[in-house]
Amino acid sequence: MIELQDLTYSYHRGFVAIDGITVSVSPGIHLLLGENGAGKTTLLRLMAGLLIPKEGKCLIDGADMTSRQPSALKQVFMLPDTMEIPTKDIRSFAEVHSRFYPTFSQENFEENLREFSLTGKENFNQLSLGLRHKTLIAYVTALGVDTLLLDEPANGLDITSKKALRHILARCTAPEQTVIISTHTVSDLRELYDGVLVLSQGKLILARPSWEIAERISCIASPIPPYDAIFMEQGAGLFHSIVINKTGEPSDLNYALLYSALMSDSRDRLLEIINATQTPDQSEGHDATNQI
Repeated sequence: MIELQDLTYSYHRGFVAIDGITVSVSPGIHLLLGENGAGKTTLLRLMAGLLIPKEGKCLIDGADMTSRQPSALKQVFMLPDTMEIPTKDIRSFAEVHSRFYPTFSQENFEENLREFSLTGKENFNQLSLGLRHKTLIAYVTALGVDTLLLDEPANGLDITSKKALRHILARCTAPEQTVIISTHTVSDLRELYDGVLVLSQGKLILARPSWEIAERISCIASPIPPYDAIFMEQGAGLFHSIVINKTGEPSDLNYALLYSALMSDSRDRLLEIINATQTPDQSEGHDATNQI
């Protein structure tokens, strides 16, 4: 469980990157969205204890990440979009680095390497960006940490490798683990997402389980624009629209379309609909938009 309490972070010259975020994130695989400069990477670094907030707290399983206690750090790992290792290959790195993570699974590591058609003995410095990323993913997903933070994990991966990434995340993520994936290529892992967090200019504008969103809106494609569309954009000869889900049954979410709508003038209306249904948490005085 990740708990952010009025989390705020600003860089030099007063630029506020994270602005008073309060949210609870339950175990599962969650998608983190936001425009360039929205604060996504900064937020992941704060969660990992790599940055110290100016105000507020980040608690992971009750431990304050600001204290950087070994007992807390061994249960959290962040994979940035680029990362260097101090050894020749990923096997050598795993042999040394995994000692700090008691939940590391050698079996999963081996299976992940096979999934990516790697041996783990490839010279890391001679690999392409995509191959480097695959070796790192094979390792970090085998760590078994309570909280895994992935910044653009599909960066540089080809179609086959993205499919392997889906298999690896599905196989290696236990029910009690929390995985947050920051990415702009939202379709790559769409079947896996249990929840969605959306940042805009440092503020958290949405934090909801995917099934709740899918119960309240429907994403449709039609040759004729629907009269009751909350948001609509045209592409490939079709009108891609978001409408109110009147069936009560979860629909398939188009995360790219949802993101476009949240970045448009339709944001307030869309959030009103998504957040409309009262939950038990709300009735007790809690803000359910900050529960995921």
